Amino acid sequence: MRLLLVEEETELARSLSQGLRAEGYTVDVAGDGLEGLALAESGGYAVVVMDLMLPGLNGFRLCRQLRERGSTVPVLILTAKNGEYDEAEALDSGADDFLGKPFSYVVLTARLRALIRRGAVGRPAVLTVGDLTVDPAARRCRVAGAELHFTTKEFGVLECLAHRAGTTVPKTEILDAVWDHAYRGDLNIVEVYVAALRRKLHAAGARCGIDTVRGIGYRLTDRRDLH
Repeated sequence: MRLLLVEEETELARSLSQGLRAEGYTVDVAGDGLEGLALAESGGYAVVVMDLMLPGLNGFRLCRQLRERGSTVPVLILTAKNGEYDEAEALDSGADDFLGKPFSYVVLTARLRALIRRGAVGRPAVLTVGDLTVDPAARRCRVAGAELHFTTKEFGVLECLAHRAGTTVPKTEILDAVWDHAYRGDLNIVEVYVAALRRKLHAAGARCGIDTVRGIGYRLTDRRDLH
């Protein structure tokens, strides 16, 4: 699950992004409004978290421009400008939620989960392939009702494949969905995580599997008919 954090304060951006990554999110960070707008318009984000006081383009204008250009990505405002008029203007500009600084990290992550659930309108909140279920908002997986545990990156790769179950997902798209925008490592890292997923799915007796489509990527398939 990919998030965009638009925050000028370097230390806050660093600590927040570290905390959110530990929660299992992939986080891209922009330090000003113009960079934030460019990244947000590139698509692929489940939620955009932004400050209001940003250089280049403030949060009110950034949010308004996103909505004027047709973006429906949920936006959470996170700011020290927490007066009622600031909150009202932010919501009128197109924001979906508003949280004043200082804030509770527990409340922040709960609000993110709520926004992700709302953003899932039009697609299943829980993904099912064979006897595997993947709940992106709760970050939980089950095989035949029994919980299966994955690392952060393993879950991200599985979620990416589950969203497009039965179709081939290129390695580059998996990398874009699961790794941060700044990642410059080897594309073959995807193979490492797919191999780990295969081992865990096999050990759990899952009635689904990950096929390799040579030269392209991977496909998560229902294999109930093979059992």
